[in-house]
Amino acid sequence: MKRTPFLLLFILLFQAEFVNAQKADWKPVAGKITSPWAEKVNPANPLPEYPRPHMVRDNWQNLNGLWQYTVQPQSQNESIPASFEGSILVPYPIESALSGVGKTVSKENVLWYQRSVNVPSKLQKQKVLLHFGAVDWQCDVFVNGQKVGSHQGGYDPFSMDITSALKKGNQQEIAIRVWDPTDEGPQPRGKQVKKPEGIWYTPVTGIWQTVWLEAVPETYIASTKQTPDIDKQVVNVAAQVQNLQANDRVRVSAWDGKKKVAEQEVSANGTAALKVPNPKLWAPENPFLYDLRVAVVRNGKVVDEVKSYFAMRKISMAPDANGTQRMLLNNKFVFQYGFLDQGWWPDGLYTAPTEEALLFDVNKTKEMGFNMIRKHVKVEPARWYYYCDKIGMLVWQDMPSGDLGARWGNQPGIEGVAEDMNRTAESERVYRTEWAEIMKDLHNFPSILVWVPFNEAWGQFKTAEITNWTMQQDPSRLVNSASGGNFHPVGHIIDLHNYPGPAMPRADLFGQNQIIVLGEYGGLGLPIEGHTWQQKDNWGYQSFKTADEMFDRYKSFTNKLEELIKKGLSAAVYTQTTDVEVETNGFMTYDRKVIKVPTEKLKEVHTKLYNPSLVNVKASATNKRN
Repeated sequence: MKRTPFLLLFILLFQAEFVNAQKADWKPVAGKITSPWAEKVNPANPLPEYPRPHMVRDNWQNLNGLWQYTVQPQSQNESIPASFEGSILVPYPIESALSGVGKTVSKENVLWYQRSVNVPSKLQKQKVLLHFGAVDWQCDVFVNGQKVGSHQGGYDPFSMDITSALKKGNQQEIAIRVWDPTDEGPQPRGKQVKKPEGIWYTPVTGIWQTVWLEAVPETYIASTKQTPDIDKQVVNVAAQVQNLQANDRVRVSAWDGKKKVAEQEVSANGTAALKVPNPKLWAPENPFLYDLRVAVVRNGKVVDEVKSYFAMRKISMAPDANGTQRMLLNNKFVFQYGFLDQGWWPDGLYTAPTEEALLFDVNKTKEMGFNMIRKHVKVEPARWYYYCDKIGMLVWQDMPSGDLGARWGNQPGIEGVAEDMNRTAESERVYRTEWAEIMKDLHNFPSILVWVPFNEAWGQFKTAEITNWTMQQDPSRLVNSASGGNFHPVGHIIDLHNYPGPAMPRADLFGQNQIIVLGEYGGLGLPIEGHTWQQKDNWGYQSFKTADEMFDRYKSFTNKLEELIKKGLSAAVYTQTTDVEVETNGFMTYDRKVIKVPTEKLKEVHTKLYNPSLVNVKASATNKRN
């Protein structure tokens, strides 16, 4: 017993030496502004949080940290390189400062990663899954020299069963080959371009979300799908189970804290319909989350179990007293007002430096009095949506755009409709595959209320077909077919973009069948010296010299919004949360060190927009989604 303190001291000293060694091999690339969290990045354990809040298991291992990397011509063979150039900090993309590399990878090259991983015996006693939060764009994965799988898609999580590739002992070698053509391929890529300028930003290549291992039994839950129905006071839960045996069952239980609300056992391929009497409805002012447990049961014994959560909430549409369609939350009209949120970082690009940083923008958005975020042509890590669920932030989710080239039509009050662009069979396949995966992977987050397949005609094709297909993929949400894009009479929403001041499509022309929203407006610019991406030639839709001037202009916009709400407007999106690269249109600087207008001033002018007396909606349980 007397030797225990010395053993503990030895362990602590060893850990300190390990961390110091990691820091010696890594430092952020200099030359650009950084956020306050850059100095908090721990290279021995970056972004250590459990990455999948909707399916929690205890037996897992985070693989973020220093890996080896090299960039090679794509024409070379696919064999794992014999040598590497240096260290890269995963999961920060190679172009970012936090990667420690800051190097661009063209479509002519591929990026290789390699790391020796200590896989403890407690994981190897079961099947071992290798998970990736996101890798942009195409990757091949090797374990101990054996190829275990491939994946295309820069925004959706994926996993591979690597059990058969593991060798004896704990040390295992993982290698990853990544190819990303950025804006020279048909794949979704959001605002990434080879030559950044204006509203287009630095490329992101390779791993940009957490990499991790998980141990699961032979028969295990691969995914769950939970869909609430507040009118019937039911939550429907289904589980996808791998390697089922005869007579396996799935047990689902809902919990309010330590109180069990409901439990049901169904066949492994069935759907449980849990009754939730007098449900606590999820809303921005009361974001209540129920706990959920899903287990595979064999002969009365639990074989596998995951912890999750759900919320009882509903998004729908119904006409107001004037016959104009309104967007409803839980059968009541709630004006939805939020930021256009790009989700970019000066030091991590697509990847927030830390968990605290990831949540910072959401917290400030809430403090400013917004109740919604439009996540713009990017998908965030699951923990971002989980936090929106927890604090009651409404989310509109864009499909990341790609393969641009559609022709613009006239804008609302709309004179005509432009033709959809023609995309190749490969381009359409890539689009449909990734959009379906994104909707599937994000389905369980109650904060997401609206899917947005297209933005501003960027790659807009087969609009009616894609919109109807999107609605079929998820009938529980609303679909905004083309935010600010070419109008087609399809989907639940008609969406105008107008800069700088607010406007809306004519309610008498469109409001009988579709919800009227202002999908983007504003863009008031204020560059702050010492906090810009570059020293000069920064850009804004309309620039100001002082914060007071900008706020006065903004306040005039909110006054006009109040009138537009009365005339039929259901939602509006202001551009934007932060400055991004040369854009200076944010209410915060790109480094998040300056909030240009005090949050309390913004909250004061926003509060009046949520006045329920502005709109009279006769809602009922029969109001529709489609």
